Amino acid sequence: MRQAGRYLPEYRAIRGTIGFLDLCKNPDLAAEVTVQPVTRLGVDAAIIFSDILIPVEAMGIELELGDRGPHFPNPVRTAADIDKLAVPDPVEGTGFVAEAIRRTRKALNDSVPVIGFSGAPFTLAAYMVEGGGSKSYILIKRFLFEQPKLAHVLFQKLTDTLIPYLKMQVEAGASIVQIFDSWGGELSPYDYERFCIPHLRRMVKELQATGVPVIVFGVNLSNHLSLLKSTGADVIGVDWKMPLDEARRVLGDDVAVQGNLDPLHLFLPREELDAQVRDILRRAGPTGHIFNLGHGILPPTDPEAAKFLVEAVHKHGAELRRAGA
Repeated sequence: MRQAGRYLPEYRAIRGTIGFLDLCKNPDLAAEVTVQPVTRLGVDAAIIFSDILIPVEAMGIELELGDRGPHFPNPVRTAADIDKLAVPDPVEGTGFVAEAIRRTRKALNDSVPVIGFSGAPFTLAAYMVEGGGSKSYILIKRFLFEQPKLAHVLFQKLTDTLIPYLKMQVEAGASIVQIFDSWGGELSPYDYERFCIPHLRRMVKELQATGVPVIVFGVNLSNHLSLLKSTGADVIGVDWKMPLDEARRVLGDDVAVQGNLDPLHLFLPREELDAQVRDILRRAGPTGHIFNLGHGILPPTDPEAAKFLVEAVHKHGAELRRAGA
């Protein structure tokens, strides 16, 4: 999950001088805020600071992006709207992301790996059709159900954009890439399988051909875990709404899991947070687990709580490894 953000005072100091979208497009500053949580918290990887909608803007749609969330003044809702969208050259349209990765690796002296990411086609299409965030998702779901062929045309164009975009990140030095389907849980398993899975499978297959592992994660997708596994992803991210051992039973031992602390557990007393860490590590089993939050870290979070969490994971993870040796 994104590590840099409004919970860090050093991030807020930079963010107070520049707009969010401009920050994403400034390689020096994007690299600086990517490194901040590595320095402050001691995490084992750096997640490049960017936004899932960056490649969408490069397709030729106006994007307004700030602290109140994204807004598309001209939503995509017709065949003509989709025809206008380009499949951009990733370097020409989003090369600043690759440069931020290179500068992050240099700043870290390759002490920890850098994770690249993108949104999934459905989540990006949802923003584009809704015109921004949504509570009902009625516009995107009507679009799928009333115009399914056109929906796949949009998903295909997004997939054609996202694969080169992520490959560019790998070429710049990302050691692993993650695909976020943040809104995927709004679809039933039936609809998720027919609208989302074909495009995710293609993304995973083509990205694995570069030699890097691929993580697929979505919110409220506990009922879709077997479908996520069918993408062929190396790692499946799990939110906090399903115990990790239950997810393991669905997924099996041949795929790694990521997760799955409730982000609000960072507000627990330290001893209770420590117990939650131990419980998640125990449920995850001895192999194939990336400890993470079940979703993004929230702005009011105390950085010291996040640091305590990282230290607890390192401590109890090492204990479990010794016990299993």
